[in-house]
Amino acid sequence: MASSGCSSSSSNSPCAACKFLRRKCMPGCIFAPYFPPEEPQKFANVHKVFGASNVTKLLNELLPHQREDAVNSLAYEAEARIKDPVYGCVGAISVLQRQVQRLQKELDAANADLLRYACSDIPLGLPVPPTMSSWRIGSEGGPGPRNLFHHQDPSIPRPPPWSAGDHLFLCNINPVLDDTKESSGDK
Repeated sequence: MASSGCSSSSSNSPCAACKFLRRKCMPGCIFAPYFPPEEPQKFANVHKVFGASNVTKLLNELLPHQREDAVNSLAYEAEARIKDPVYGCVGAISVLQRQVQRLQKELDAANADLLRYACSDIPLGLPVPPTMSSWRIGSEGGPGPRNLFHHQDPSIPRPPPWSAGDHLFLCNINPVLDDTKESSGDK
């Protein structure tokens, strides 16, 4: 996208920056590759928050391959600053971080409920599941949730996705999930 022409769409239309500033868009205009005439609001926001002079200085100090990212960052910050003059993009980041924390808590609670449910359904005297040598990967229809493993002997029941020992271990590792168990330091 970073071209050195006057504008990105046509040779007779000035870039959004030059049009906004009411000046002639010269060949080699520093703004032209990043502020096309189709996006006048992008430059208007950046100019309102940072000023055209400061943006020009910034772009001249950067290497050409860094300029597009810098302009995109300036445009994002300018838009956020206009929407929220006090916090700008920091406010948006803060809202998103709180949302991630809330969703993480919901996920943790759902996982805890799932573990509680799984622990209450498994009886303590489970038989030891057959060894994996009695199982083979199925070839009918390719791997999938129903046909990934097929028994060689249909009289052998399918094992649970975890062994009885694994399940008992999972149920006992988190004292917060199991209120009936006491967590003590002695073994």
